[in-house]
Amino acid sequence: MIYFDNSATTIPYAESLRTYQEVASKIFGNPSSLHNLGTKASRILEASRKQIADLLGVKSNEILFTSGGTESDNWVIKGVAFEKERYGKHIIVSDIEHPAVKESAKWLSQHGFEVSYAPVTSQGFVDLDQLAALLRPDTILVSVMAVNNEIGAIQPIQAISELLADKPTIAFHVDAVQAIGKIPTQSYLTDRVDFASFSAHKFHGVRGVGFIYRKEGKKLQPLLTGGGQEGDMRSTTENVAGIAATAKALRLVMDKEETALPKIALMRNLIHDELAKFEDISIFSGMSDDFAPNILTFGIKGVRGEVVVHAFEEHEIYISTTSACSSKAGKPAGTLIAMGVPTKQAQTAVRISLDDDNDMSQVEQFLTIFKQVYNKTQKVR
Repeated sequence: MIYFDNSATTIPYAESLRTYQEVASKIFGNPSSLHNLGTKASRILEASRKQIADLLGVKSNEILFTSGGTESDNWVIKGVAFEKERYGKHIIVSDIEHPAVKESAKWLSQHGFEVSYAPVTSQGFVDLDQLAALLRPDTILVSVMAVNNEIGAIQPIQAISELLADKPTIAFHVDAVQAIGKIPTQSYLTDRVDFASFSAHKFHGVRGVGFIYRKEGKKLQPLLTGGGQEGDMRSTTENVAGIAATAKALRLVMDKEETALPKIALMRNLIHDELAKFEDISIFSGMSDDFAPNILTFGIKGVRGEVVVHAFEEHEIYISTTSACSSKAGKPAGTLIAMGVPTKQAQTAVRISLDDDNDMSQVEQFLTIFKQVYNKTQKVR
């Protein structure tokens, strides 16, 4: 089996799974309980929070745990909107955001808020001039992802931070779900960023765990009320075992960055160079440093993406069409449409997303099967 769909989800590290099993079986107390078992669980919870905060260069009280990236995005978008609505009801999100952000913004537009969508260039980057033109006195939130999940474009978070530097009343949220272990932390967690979203299963943790960064002093309305967990911000019993496994995975993936990223980029570049030799191939991802090293999106002209995905699956090679959250709906890649790519061409898009777990022998096998798939589609092309 060759797994080239790491942007959808990663294979959990064995060490992360061992941490989960050990904590789940031995430290099973409710961290809110007053007895010794609860105290032990609470200590693990807070130690994990501190480890995550230290790895990201933030404070422990700036980390709040969630069930994943979707909840994190929903919480920030809706929580900031309702917290700041007395100051304004205008929100800006980029035109290429993940559905967790765009659908949250759409929901808010049905509840009295106004949403503007910042357009992107033909390369897939937020257009800074057009973003600046959308800013208004009643703007309360700007949300832009760090790394685009469909083509790998690294968004200009530093430039947006500078744009918002003299606008402290506007909250700045970054969806960093695809950023961990792929780009330097300082490139997306700038001093101007107020909130950021993360998901453990994107960096070899277990599913069902995420967290948000909330800059100290920034206010956010809770979405879940009840028992007062997470500083009365998210009331539900914390997934201590999953959180401990997340801290372990984050440490491991960040420890590997220096050696992993050049390796991943080398594999992507080789695939790119080979695919570029074929006449009927469209390559949508750029190769500059402005693109994450792990994502390569391409299409075979005239062949729908799902056909290509299943053709590779017959050889136990797993790739994807668009984002995992949208692929089953059969929609063309939303990022490509926003970039101005014609719909029929966007429908051909498939995404390879690599990881340190992959190696050159897998790349060689992929390219061998690609040639077979390409030749079989000759009549369609």
